Amino acid sequence: MEPLTGLLTSLVFAAAATAQPACGADVLGTSRTLTLRREAAAWGTAQHAALPTLAPKEVVLTFDDGPRPGSTPVVLKALAEQCVKASFFMNGEPLAQHAALARQVRDEGHSVGMHGYRHEHFSQLPPAAQTADLDAMMAAYRAVFGAEPAAFRFPFLEETSTLLASLKERGLVVMSIDAGAEDWLPDQTPQMLADKLLGQLAKSGGGIVLLHDAQDQTARALPFLLRALKSNGYRVVHVNWN
Repeated sequence: MEPLTGLLTSLVFAAAATAQPACGADVLGTSRTLTLRREAAAWGTAQHAALPTLAPKEVVLTFDDGPRPGSTPVVLKALAEQCVKASFFMNGEPLAQHAALARQVRDEGHSVGMHGYRHEHFSQLPPAAQTADLDAMMAAYRAVFGAEPAAFRFPFLEETSTLLASLKERGLVVMSIDAGAEDWLPDQTPQMLADKLLGQLAKSGGGIVLLHDAQDQTARALPFLLRALKSNGYRVVHVNWN
């Protein structure tokens, strides 16, 4: 339905609440879906504005660096058991190498974005190399999914003016973060990861959560993390792009 007033037409996305009637009350579930338009925008308070339709204690779960056969299926299983939908920002090299697993992520109802072809420190590359990496990433995405990509997250969250301009020119959404668990650090228990994540969420009030499906410790801890989110009153919003 089109907006009834000119004020609402200025919104850059459309949100739709979608219940999960097949999921029991004992699981975390997905409370609603937020559909962002495929246009140049940037979200996440680590570097940009907050997603303005998120209410307090609403979180968007995102995973970086996959797909990885040893851990991504474990993450998918944990999400399915809790009826949770997430967004996966994939790197081009593993995306091309494990195309079937990447398509499984999409086919299970999760949204997929880009995370750089080789997970480079773009700030250390000349402009031409940065653009070449983005071109390779987009080509890998098209080859695997047969569709145009819509969203990008910078590796290490290291944004550059070169790629920000290129992403804007191509009409791609930039997704930063609001909170995370620092799950790339080694030798962390599920409780340690939960404590870090809940501590950051207490400061941000909710928002875009950064995790990594390429990390074994994250995959093993995810059932515990999802239960911790539920027990602390957080609700999951699934973000995708139309």
